[in-house]
Amino acid sequence: MLYFYPYRYLMWWCRKTYVEKKAPFIDMINSTPLRQIYGAPLGGIGGGTITRSWSGEFCRWQLNPGLYHYKTVTENQFTVCVRRRGETVYQQVLSLDRPHTLQGWNWGYCGNQAFYHALYPRAWTVYYLPGQNITLTCRQISPIIPHDYKDSSLPLAIFVWDVENCSDEETELTIMFTMRNGSGTKTDRAGGHWNEPFHQSKEGESVSGVLLHHCTAANAFTLGIAVREKPGIHVSHCTEFDPSGMGHDIWKDLLEDGRLNSTSSKCANTSYLTTRGGVLVIIHQSGSRSLQSPSKFVIALHQIIAPYQIIAPYQIIAPYQIIAPYQIIAPYQIIAPHQIITSYQVIAPYQVIAPYQVIAPHQIIAPHQIIAPHQIIAPHQIIAPHQIIAPYQDTTGGQEYRMYNTYDVHFYASFALIMLWPQLELSLQYDLAAAVLQQDLEQRRYLMSGVFAPVKTGNVVPHDVGDPDDEPWQRLNAYIIHDTADWKDLNLKFVLQVYRDYHMTKSSTYLQDMWPVCQAVMDSALRFDQDGDGLIENSGFADQTYDGWVMTGPRFPSPGKYYNYDCGDQSYYNSVMSDQCAGHWFLRACGLGDEQTEVFPRAHVVSALKTIYELNVKRFADGQMGAVNGMRPDGNVDNSSVQSDEVWIGVVYGLAATMIHEGLLEEGLKTAEGCYRTVWERLGMSFQTPEAYCEKNVFRSLAYMRPLSIWAMQLALDEQAREGPALTNGEGVQESQ
Repeated sequence: MLYFYPYRYLMWWCRKTYVEKKAPFIDMINSTPLRQIYGAPLGGIGGGTITRSWSGEFCRWQLNPGLYHYKTVTENQFTVCVRRRGETVYQQVLSLDRPHTLQGWNWGYCGNQAFYHALYPRAWTVYYLPGQNITLTCRQISPIIPHDYKDSSLPLAIFVWDVENCSDEETELTIMFTMRNGSGTKTDRAGGHWNEPFHQSKEGESVSGVLLHHCTAANAFTLGIAVREKPGIHVSHCTEFDPSGMGHDIWKDLLEDGRLNSTSSKCANTSYLTTRGGVLVIIHQSGSRSLQSPSKFVIALHQIIAPYQIIAPYQIIAPYQIIAPYQIIAPYQIIAPHQIITSYQVIAPYQVIAPYQVIAPHQIIAPHQIIAPHQIIAPHQIIAPHQIIAPYQDTTGGQEYRMYNTYDVHFYASFALIMLWPQLELSLQYDLAAAVLQQDLEQRRYLMSGVFAPVKTGNVVPHDVGDPDDEPWQRLNAYIIHDTADWKDLNLKFVLQVYRDYHMTKSSTYLQDMWPVCQAVMDSALRFDQDGDGLIENSGFADQTYDGWVMTGPRFPSPGKYYNYDCGDQSYYNSVMSDQCAGHWFLRACGLGDEQTEVFPRAHVVSALKTIYELNVKRFADGQMGAVNGMRPDGNVDNSSVQSDEVWIGVVYGLAATMIHEGLLEEGLKTAEGCYRTVWERLGMSFQTPEAYCEKNVFRSLAYMRPLSIWAMQLALDEQAREGPALTNGEGVQESQ
């Protein structure tokens, strides 16, 4: 039956694409290509994101929850104008591009005169203006602040500009920020868009800017750009220009006197097949050899309602919708926003966290694309509704695998939430608890086996809570490759996460609420214990997160070295799996698995970890690419499945955390370093870490959630620091250094 999977997938893909007119939850035919252009994204948690490239373009948009659009909007640019002795001596778009539009502008900035640095949620670009003795520094800051739920949900980003004039002449410097209505989609040309200037004062501070209203039949939104006013800075604006033309009018307007001819009126609604752009300008009155105080641009998003595609009994509203667009901007950027996130002047991002500075610095804070909380008008009906104070919380598995709360993956990624925004993690768990109790008896065909089975069985953990392009939370399990009611890992991962969350939050209310759900899913899991020995058996298909790697029976230790892959009769039954200690990893993260709470003998665990390090790490790609999922005992890669020869970055970081817990610090850091250097230095996948790659640099599923397990390494390092440094000898006994 498995041989018919490609045919069944193709038939399902055609029906989904051409009949239902919707995108597949996993599109294996039109996968997102790798573009080595992306820098740190803009935006807070849950309010949409816009990604800028390292060269400054606005090139990836997620203004609707979970749905990504890849389009570079050329008109969205910063331009600098330098004037001396009453004349413009230099005017340049700060972009390397030479586009076919707006050819009246001066494009093609010299790339070797600018340097980009990023450490999420910050990025900064330094521009050395050729022949001007002027240095500009643009610092990009998003309000991603651990344990701060209010400010972290603001849908905005800040550009802080520093100007250093090293010449001996009086200089007037202008920075112009241009934006086009929309995000580069077909709706940009639908007509009806309009812009307006605004001015807002509060507590002695003022901001001025332009609001760009993108008016479409569905998902209308407003983008606002604003500048903080202060002495020595002049703000001017233009509410419209034609981004499809040469751009001479606005370019000459700036060139003439370094300012724009501001008007207080709104621009007229655009006609069909036309677009508009809004422009904001600030001017520094700069003396010779002086460092100006920073000036701040803000870009903010306001969206009235972001509904899902099917009309639900309730509407989903983003947290920021209760705030008017003017008020979104004013409270945040007026009061030295750059001081909220400190240490942005550090140039080398690897120097930020010493214990593992060579590991993925972009994942020190959770990436933008996988956290998206949304408020629900209707009350949350779960186990104890009166105790639910958080809105629905969802995370997407990645930019290509479009499913909310892919739970087998969240098992690894959840460390980012529980350590940085623990209430969001608890909210997600309440959502999953409610989903456990749901059932959907509608029969559907599963693509791998071809059998018909219910969409969702009661008292089992769902694979996901739905497709963001459908009706999530109501229609569970967008994943249709396997019937995950028979998966062996989901129920157990729920229980482990519940206790881990309790261990880290000490919330007895949460534990009491989760207890009956844990009992229900454990009872469901025990039906897989076929011989009554308390150990469940895999069922001879890919019935766990490795959904392309068949597993049969339980897993037992080989003589003194490691745990066999399974107890089946396939040739790979004794392969060395890099993820074989995942359960023990979570026990250690919960403060268990040692002494009285020991489940796996420590000597066995340490022996397995050392075997993995010697085979899956050191014998794979010369030890430079992390740990391969499967390795044969003779040191050859397990090629028995499409996933056994892959490296899963999130699994590797979890493995590294387990090594650190067991005192194998050097081995853990070296294992994780291979993934970081492969993704960031060899493959150029900055801010789009994939789910997997192979030795031949083939990768799968960009911008995936599982690699957030890097936070488990930080947790292990923190615990090691509290307990004191230790080494582990060959018998698995820790010895103090």
